[in-house]
Amino acid sequence: MKNTFGSALCLTIFGESHGAGVGAVLDGMAAGVPVDPAALAALMDKRRARGDGLSTARVEADEVRILSGVVNGRTTGTPLTLLIENHNTRSGDYAATAALLRPGHADYTAYARYRGWQDARGGGHFSGRITAGLVAGGGVVLGALERAGVRIATHIARCAGIPDAPFAQDDPAALAAQLDALEARGAGFALLDPGAEAPMQAAIRAAGAEGDSVGGVLETAILGLPAGVGEPFFDSVESVLAHMAFAIPAVKGIEFGAGFGFADLRGSEANDPLRIRQGRVYTETNRNAGINGGLTNGMPVVFRTVVKPTPSIYKEQRTVDYAAGQNASLSIKGRHDPCIVPRAAVVQTCAAALAVGDLLTARWGEGWMVRPDVCREEETPWNTD
Repeated sequence: MKNTFGSALCLTIFGESHGAGVGAVLDGMAAGVPVDPAALAALMDKRRARGDGLSTARVEADEVRILSGVVNGRTTGTPLTLLIENHNTRSGDYAATAALLRPGHADYTAYARYRGWQDARGGGHFSGRITAGLVAGGGVVLGALERAGVRIATHIARCAGIPDAPFAQDDPAALAAQLDALEARGAGFALLDPGAEAPMQAAIRAAGAEGDSVGGVLETAILGLPAGVGEPFFDSVESVLAHMAFAIPAVKGIEFGAGFGFADLRGSEANDPLRIRQGRVYTETNRNAGINGGLTNGMPVVFRTVVKPTPSIYKEQRTVDYAAGQNASLSIKGRHDPCIVPRAAVVQTCAAALAVGDLLTARWGEGWMVRPDVCREEETPWNTD
């Protein structure tokens, strides 16, 4: 299995949903980078289930234990090992239906790949539980990015058909204010319009009451990246961000800026006009999401992903009994989210942080982590006086 992401800054995830724990090993961090346990705990809290009918009844503390790589609150330059223990497992919920392949899950594909040796309890290594390690590792990188002037945040653009206000991707100042507002919301639903929360919650509860689930769209903004980041063709900014986005369970599509809307535009409408302001190049619009030719142009990078409805639903479904080799029906037991979109927002933020961190490290080495100005040194403003 390929469980490592990154070429310069690498994250390896490990664990199973009902094993002793899950976690990650983060390698490539410079020595001396501050690691804030409180900030890390706050990120983990955003991903954590509440058992409130909006998420799974499986509630875990999700406390991150740093086993290596940090001394006296700073990185040592060696790999960080981050462990989140599992305590609230009920593997017996899956025993009676162990031979029944769950529609929408990786049960069949995992069996085809590993011939029955995979840990199937709660989805094993294919479970959304594994994203706890991704948040832990990405959270460390996110802190380093913020000190370097790069901000990343994700909100629920749409859930169960109910929209939130969009990011102001054309206006960096307005977008920064939106990120401030999201940060102030803490562990609640990541929304720009607080009025959207009640109808979203009602729709999630309604689906759950019917034994069903709903999906949605997440929108992520990356603010503060300098121009010239990326490695075309195969490590373009879009390629690396999409790689990490599709590593999040249930993400089935991605678009940058105008995205699929480009199909209905002319070139004169799709292009972002270039101007100089305060001695630096900027674009008047940002339909291309701050990326040209696979490289950043200094404008905000904005992308959206679609998250499918949680496949674990309580409605009866048609399936296959692979042990008996015959068709069957399945009524899933256990504890499941009627919607994973709210919890997935912070996962996408931390996944993006890992992608951006790897891109910056490929460009400038470890220096950007300890000298926040290193990313800005090559920017040459024009004298327009």
